[in-house]
Amino acid sequence: MKSRTAAPLLAALLLGVTACSSGHSTATEDPGPSTDSAGHGEIEGAEEVAEAQLGVLSIDAQGAVTLLDLLDDSSTDLGQVPPPTATHTDGRYLFATTADGIEIVDSGVWTWDHGDHFHYYRSESGLVGTVPGSGPATIATGPLSTAGGTGVFFPSSGEAVLLDNAALANGEPDELFRLDLRPHAGLIAPLGDGAVVTVPDASDSATGDSPGVNAVRRYDADGTPIAGSTERCAAAAGSITTSVGLVVGCADGALLWTEGNDGWEAERVPYPDGVQAPPATEFSAREGRPTVAALAGRRGIWLLDTRERTWELLDTGAPLHQVVAADDEEGHVLALDRSGRVRVYLAGSGRQVAVSRPLLSGAPGKPIPAGVTLVVDDQRAYLNDPAGERVLEIDYADGARVARTLTPAVTPDFFAEVGR
Repeated sequence: MKSRTAAPLLAALLLGVTACSSGHSTATEDPGPSTDSAGHGEIEGAEEVAEAQLGVLSIDAQGAVTLLDLLDDSSTDLGQVPPPTATHTDGRYLFATTADGIEIVDSGVWTWDHGDHFHYYRSESGLVGTVPGSGPATIATGPLSTAGGTGVFFPSSGEAVLLDNAALANGEPDELFRLDLRPHAGLIAPLGDGAVVTVPDASDSATGDSPGVNAVRRYDADGTPIAGSTERCAAAAGSITTSVGLVVGCADGALLWTEGNDGWEAERVPYPDGVQAPPATEFSAREGRPTVAALAGRRGIWLLDTRERTWELLDTGAPLHQVVAADDEEGHVLALDRSGRVRVYLAGSGRQVAVSRPLLSGAPGKPIPAGVTLVVDDQRAYLNDPAGERVLEIDYADGARVARTLTPAVTPDFFAEVGR
């Protein structure tokens, strides 16, 4: 059965604080956006446990999938999907782009963010199914794996799909809606019960190029556009859900949707006056934190603090491949540079406090493979090294030290840290 009801933010928080009597307590400063209190993220057949069930989910170039448990080092073979070209994760599911569409893998481990503490769950892992589509896809996930939705956008066809996370949690890749838009470089990002979707320009280029994007629009859970919800957003690219709300990148800054007494409201967060750098087009951060990072072209790193509604530019002076904000007490910001080193900076000062040796195997100077990803949690970072058939666990607060070398059962051409 499809769930399309999200409790208002304040009611969800109050109910959770008064009704919750279990779960590991970890303080946060923001309640998650529009979190459904019913069941605290529990689903039938899942076991609630005392700590996060962290794991490394790996897919090799042929599509073999395995899950490595970071608590006991056990490995589980999850089966086979078509060869992937890209992946995305929400901390529970791995969404793999293949020739057939999007293959969904359920790690069976997840964390439910209750604002002032967390609940941790373990259930059966396995392959969920396929979201049909063609060409590369853009994936956008929400704050919870058991409520709300997940957005899948296929630029080559213009199809915008909102998946039902409640159905996904029960092993069914059900679609709340599928919009047939004109092909364009766009996105669909879940928001509450519905989603924010890019609006392609009305006129085509005389050269036959795909139309651009100058606006985004909200849709409800059945795919109906919400009157008066269109917001200007030139060259919309990149989205992320933080503990404050939903971010969508625009050419002149970002749009931030937060939930108030009158429903969802959009705010514009412009880039600082007089600061020249390419706009952010892809955001990355520790799960649920308010500050997110993005590449600022070759100049450095953009940091967007969604709590303070401010941007900060870190001039790094190093050619970077990927960046991610830990947003911990020290303000660590991590980067993978183009030589395969992990660099650690501090928000505010922009000072580099650590740099590793080159961590990727293979011939130096070669481009970093598409599936190589740097992810971060509250204590460690993880980096897959396909040529070395390993995943490196990095203590970023201790000089970017390699704390552990993990060896998945398959080559981690693509990987995700799950259970967070």
